[in-house]
Amino acid sequence: MSLLLTADLSNFEALCAAAQDERPHPDERQLQQLGQALMTETLDVISDTALSDHLTTISEGLIGAFQSITLRLQREHDRAGDDIKRLTRDFDGSEIADVELQEATRKAFAAEAALRAVEIIRDGAAESYTISTGDVWSPWKGGTKTLTSTAAQIDAREAVRAKQAKTHALTNPGDQVVAFRGSPHADTQIDASRIFDALNWAKGRWPQMKLATTGAKGAEKLAMTWAKQHGVDTILARADFTKFGKAAPFRANDDMIALEPVMVLTLENTLDQTRGETLQPFGPALNAGQKAKEKGYSHMAIQVRRA
Repeated sequence: MSLLLTADLSNFEALCAAAQDERPHPDERQLQQLGQALMTETLDVISDTALSDHLTTISEGLIGAFQSITLRLQREHDRAGDDIKRLTRDFDGSEIADVELQEATRKAFAAEAALRAVEIIRDGAAESYTISTGDVWSPWKGGTKTLTSTAAQIDAREAVRAKQAKTHALTNPGDQVVAFRGSPHADTQIDASRIFDALNWAKGRWPQMKLATTGAKGAEKLAMTWAKQHGVDTILARADFTKFGKAAPFRANDDMIALEPVMVLTLENTLDQTRGETLQPFGPALNAGQKAKEKGYSHMAIQVRRA
């Protein structure tokens, strides 16, 4: 459903106006501050207490609760859209039919306005979480694309299906997917610097790139932070341990390779030599490079900057 916007209204404000509700909607800044305040208060209360060991689970669960609300509201909006299609198809020109169609349209805009409002709250909380902890929240189910974010998060399996169907939907990964697989131990300043160097190089070469990663801690969380800062869409190939057990990280590699990446970047171990000497190379990163080579895709291993 599209809406013609006036020059002095934001997308969200126009949706609220189209909902035709006499009651006022909160403005975007209020909603964003609500999300930020909820997360800031949560972090302040839990940090440095016995619950701090579970800080990540609690914080991400709070953001995930708003994500669950957006999914429910999305279903309401979809149902309203189906009603509009049905009423339009069966429209007979009568006053009753006209009133029903107008009401269905109003409900659709109202549901979309509510959906966007919750997304703003969610993203405000996620932003505070990233600023405070350095971690990037990502949904466990589905993807995100909001009015307040310059980058989308797309589920890898949805992206593969869209690519195979050659659709132009939001989930279509396009032709400039850069896959990245890195060690969870690669989380030092040295690692971050080289990961960002590699991703900046990739974006310079493929300006429309999307970043494919599993979202694992360490190197891949750093890569997701870079993507958010640079407005680059992220395709998440999550490791499904419930379904695949120990093979899950390697199945996630298969999902990324299925996207036909223009480049596969890997970082098999931390580049901090004082730590790297005591750690084993990260098997899934080695596997991603090997699979790229087998499939004929370009592969580059991130290494220490040469003097």
